[in-house]
Amino acid sequence: MQIMDPRGKNILKGVQVRYTGTGTAGEVLDVREDPEGKWAKMDSTAMWYNTRFLEVLKPEEYQRVKRRETLKERVKSAEEVDKEAVARKTMESMKKKIGEDVDMSNELCDGGG
Repeated sequence: MQIMDPRGKNILKGVQVRYTGTGTAGEVLDVREDPEGKWAKMDSTAMWYNTRFLEVLKPEEYQRVKRRETLKERVKSAEEVDKEAVARKTMESMKKKIGEDVDMSNELCDGGG
């Protein structure tokens, strides 16, 4: 079974590819063919991709894509940390405000019993 990308390059186990739909890159773990098309499973997502939408990458292209993905992950992690800090400060502020506004005196209605 010969499976090729749209540029005519062979897609085999161990080849590094990029999914053109999202730019996700990875190494091919397995290939298969069925009545619906030709497929390759990528290690980075453990998902099967139709080979019509994959392109074989040169090693230097693959490294560039992986560096870009790593940078995106770092930026995303930093943004998440910032959001957590803002949420924590907001919650602390709300707790202080609620604590000041609540009257816990003995004049409240009693549940009885």
